[in-house]
Amino acid sequence: MRSFYPEIEPYASGMLDVGDGQSLYWEESGNPDGKPVVFLHGGPGGGTTPQHRRLFDPEHYRIVLFDQRGCGKSLPHASDPDADLSANTTWNLVADIERLREARGIERWQVLGGSWGSALGLAYAETHPDRVTELILRGIFTLRRSELDWFYEGGAAAILPDRWEGFLAPVPEAERRNLIAAYHRLLNDPDPAVHGPAAVAWSTWEASAITLIPRDDLIATFAEPSYALAFARIENHYFVNRGWLEPEQLIRDASKLRDIPGVIVHGRYDLCTPAYNAWDLHQAWPEAELHLIADAGHAYDEPGILDALVTATDTFAAR
Repeated sequence: MRSFYPEIEPYASGMLDVGDGQSLYWEESGNPDGKPVVFLHGGPGGGTTPQHRRLFDPEHYRIVLFDQRGCGKSLPHASDPDADLSANTTWNLVADIERLREARGIERWQVLGGSWGSALGLAYAETHPDRVTELILRGIFTLRRSELDWFYEGGAAAILPDRWEGFLAPVPEAERRNLIAAYHRLLNDPDPAVHGPAAVAWSTWEASAITLIPRDDLIATFAEPSYALAFARIENHYFVNRGWLEPEQLIRDASKLRDIPGVIVHGRYDLCTPAYNAWDLHQAWPEAELHLIADAGHAYDEPGILDALVTATDTFAAR
């Protein structure tokens, strides 16, 4: 099975002013003359890590990573109590990707996105199909009502009832009929004693469901207060607003991807984004390869998912 490429360091990095008072951290690693690829991280609000560089053969790829608005090393950070999220939308991020492509002098590039990054990858590729050479998507998420209700309104609680208790804990019983809305109030409360515990509860609920076997180290990373607050605020902001998407939009418009070589990778036991998402996307985009990984959940570094992702990047590098 394929696994990560060796650790590498960026050969270039910087901050890109994208307007609205926002500056995005970006970096490039691998081969400056190689095949361009941009990596779209999850969340929204998750940020990139050095491990994400290692999904690509550094001899063949010019690897571009960036932190989306409000998270990672981008500024202002959503953990700042005064951070304004009004200019942080799906369509702002699609425009940011284009600004980054132009700023780095790239004509066309491969796009790899996972979880929320799959939704953003779909939105970008459906808007700018002429700029995408290949599209690799993992842990498909399209912000449909059924998907949000499954994970944030009680569906997944049937499988993780003990972890669900922690997610419910900050929410008064009278507000539990609409948990996304309740968390919106809590996360935007100016009192750290209110928004702090709510952020950790939101973030660790997701971390506990990402992998097939829960990983305490991953949960601890998501519980770090600054990370948790930015992550939870941005995610909740997107979910309250349904991603600024029309119902079924990303699936409906998949016909625009017909000429883009594609790979869809999804864990069969993904609790965060159920496997029917990948199936529905494949029905709308049958030209893409579909890989349902039999022994995996949602995380990109679970062995079967990682093997499928690196196999896809290696295959496209050879073309």
